[in-house]
Amino acid sequence: MKKLKFFIISLIILVGISFGANAESMFLASDDFVGITFWVISMGMLAATAFFFMERSSVSANWRTAITVAGIITGIAFINYMYIRGIWVQTGYTPTLYRYVDWFITMPLQMIQFYLVIAAVRNVPSGIFWRLLFGSLVMICGGYLGEAGHLPDPIFGYIISMAAWIYLLYEIFSGEAGRFATKVGNKSFLTAFNALRMIVTVGWSIYPLGNVYIYLIGSIDLNSLIVIYNLADFVNKIAFGLVIWSVAMNSTGARSR
Repeated sequence: MKKLKFFIISLIILVGISFGANAESMFLASDDFVGITFWVISMGMLAATAFFFMERSSVSANWRTAITVAGIITGIAFINYMYIRGIWVQTGYTPTLYRYVDWFITMPLQMIQFYLVIAAVRNVPSGIFWRLLFGSLVMICGGYLGEAGHLPDPIFGYIISMAAWIYLLYEIFSGEAGRFATKVGNKSFLTAFNALRMIVTVGWSIYPLGNVYIYLIGSIDLNSLIVIYNLADFVNKIAFGLVIWSVAMNSTGARSR
């Protein structure tokens, strides 16, 4: 019953906020493929948010923070997707710049998740948390400053963002975070941790590749790029949270046996 009440309250709040942001643009053409992807992904993010918050009480206490953060990530993405869907309906275009409203919060939270999942199974130094947070903020800030025209050339922002991303990959593969993860000794945990690393490596590569096509090559259809970004966010955020939920449930089940 508590889960149901929490789900209903969360649903009302999220939908209310998103409808308020789109009060003047509620109509979507039935043949608008790009707009439909915004709707589908918005509903996917909403469903994932409800799922993570309802499942929070099903895992052991040491995993609840990570599951809560997973729900926050998809909840923020849901609200922002409803907002940029409205912009798409009104203008027929959604600049990548609007995505940074989401990315400024969700990408650092996703990197912090690496610290949280390791901390759920063993003691880890707080330095990992701060390095992941700082690196992810530099990555997003670099991309934003280039995208918004606050640098002499957008390529400078791209370089800053790429350098920070490479640093983050080093930290979770070969740095302290990666070394602590390999010492856990739990096969299911290592499988999940590797899956999270692959999402950040392969899934996140779509964003800088988009910048390459926009600023260096200039040969990609912008509507196609919007759809690609939409699908990438869908996988990178929802799959990321589901991997954490899976290892959390596995760990909880192992403790109860």
